[in-house]
Amino acid sequence: MRWQGKSTRKYTSGRIISARSKRRYELGGDEANTHLGETIRKIERTLGGTTKIRLLRDSTAIVTDPKTKTAKKVKIETVSGNPANVHFVRRNILTKGAIIKTELGTARVTNRPGQEGSINAVLIPGS
Repeated sequence: MRWQGKSTRKYTSGRIISARSKRRYELGGDEANTHLGETIRKIERTLGGTTKIRLLRDSTAIVTDPKTKTAKKVKIETVSGNPANVHFVRRNILTKGAIIKTELGTARVTNRPGQEGSINAVLIPGS
């Protein structure tokens, strides 16, 4: 968990003395860290009473072919690259921008699985 309130420092690095303490609603949520595996989703209540579907594990992705403009639900074999963190590849963690190996070929994840509850990807041409 990370506190997402106001900084206690000015841009000049001087200290700001706060008029109040930290609030619970300023805490950030836990990371979803979507892994490969049997599908597990978690529904969380957010501020204002709306809900977020956290995707904790999944083994399928909806992959779009940009040439034919068709989408297909396919099995994910492995994570082959992740610009967010090099260690996510070894742990098979899926984030936006992750490169995945599927039955159709190599694809790039285009959405945020931990925020939306599904994995969408687009095929990389020439793979």
